[in-house]
Amino acid sequence: MSSPARQPAPRRRINNAEAFGPLLKRWRASRGLSQLDLALSCNTSQRHLSFLESGRSRPSRGMVLQLATALSVPLRHQNAMMLAAGFAPAWDSSPLDAPEMAPVKAAITHMLETQSPFPAVVVDRHYNLIQANAGAQRLLGFLAGPAIAQMPNPNLVRLLLSPDLQGMVENWAEVAAWMIRRIKAEALLEDPVQAVGADPFADLLADPALAALGAPFEDGLPDAPTLYTRFHKDGVRLSLFSIIAMVGTPLDAGLQNLRVELFYPADAATREWFSHP
Repeated sequence: MSSPARQPAPRRRINNAEAFGPLLKRWRASRGLSQLDLALSCNTSQRHLSFLESGRSRPSRGMVLQLATALSVPLRHQNAMMLAAGFAPAWDSSPLDAPEMAPVKAAITHMLETQSPFPAVVVDRHYNLIQANAGAQRLLGFLAGPAIAQMPNPNLVRLLLSPDLQGMVENWAEVAAWMIRRIKAEALLEDPVQAVGADPFADLLADPALAALGAPFEDGLPDAPTLYTRFHKDGVRLSLFSIIAMVGTPLDAGLQNLRVELFYPADAATREWFSHP
């Protein structure tokens, strides 16, 4: 009498992939891509991508990086995806003063110095001040007083939106509305899967006064080609706009977090104030 046919063993789910799959799915959803869209951009099949998201298959190291690149996942989050898939992180995260960052730091310092006498700053992804040139130090000291020099890494968003500065910004409602829109958009692009409450600006976004701000220029078209921040203190009026620069192809998570913001005068009076301390 023949023995009954053996039933195939149930497919064993892979523990590492169980963490990776939901992470991949959330990043894909945040980018508005279907499984088919992402699979085609990574030269794989929709079936394989479905298996990766469900945890039935484990990705290779190369596939993790390919998927993360296609989804424009920031490098520090690519490291999290690598760990979730059971691999070592792919990218270093170095401070600006690390030896390997010397050429980049020299370039950034050159940008700040050549921007003088006008302000220029280096900030991290949360707008904490990392480095400032003489023009920026003068502006911050003028607006916030000597106390600003005692703060190791003041947060420029919080400073701009603080009650202390509100009375010094003539177009504060307009500037604040744009700033809130910016930090919301950047948070969604940078970290759409962060834990609830992890947003460093959660308290600002929940502030009723800021939440009540309308959309910028909701009452009409703008009267300038870019947003001008107009300061007014002690009879001095300053009008500035900025340009934000980033490293074109960062291969270090720490470097990807940095922004260089260069400020320019929007009128002759502002140019004169900075040119003659």
